[in-house]
Amino acid sequence: MAIQSDQDQEPSTAEPTTDESVGTDALAPVEAAGPVATTQLGTQRYVHAAFFAAGILIAYVASKMLGAAWSHLADWTPAARAVPQLVSVPEDSREELTLAAGAVIGVASVVQVYRREAIRHWADDVASELGKVTWPNREMVVNGTLVVVLASAIATVYVAILDRFWSFLTTLVYGT
Repeated sequence: MAIQSDQDQEPSTAEPTTDESVGTDALAPVEAAGPVATTQLGTQRYVHAAFFAAGILIAYVASKMLGAAWSHLADWTPAARAVPQLVSVPEDSREELTLAAGAVIGVASVVQVYRREAIRHWADDVASELGKVTWPNREMVVNGTLVVVLASAIATVYVAILDRFWSFLTTLVYGT
């Protein structure tokens, strides 16, 4: 993986214009289709995608943990006596409720983390640096994979031959 310099990257073909009908200096690209549409957000789209994925993961894990805790508490007799609502909700509805609670926890967690300027700045920097990486194309990946598979096969054959040889020598020496 090589890092490209800023000079190697092609400049955007869209020139920003001001939207005077709104009365602000909002920038809008001249072209909305083509390569500009996919790069409007630049590396920021990766940051948003990562926060979105983290939110989904947190929501899933939180819903499973809440569901397990609820089932455990509903089966525990002292908790069921103290809070009869634990057992009054059918098990089918528990999953829906814990999923909704997990979603709220996931959204709240991601919003809290995203609001921190230091974390957001760090994520933007990471995405910016990853945007400078020259990723291998399909041909390079296929060739690299073939080299690894071939080297593994050769090593396997070599070790198998050594194993047979040492087994033969051991049989000669010990006579078993």
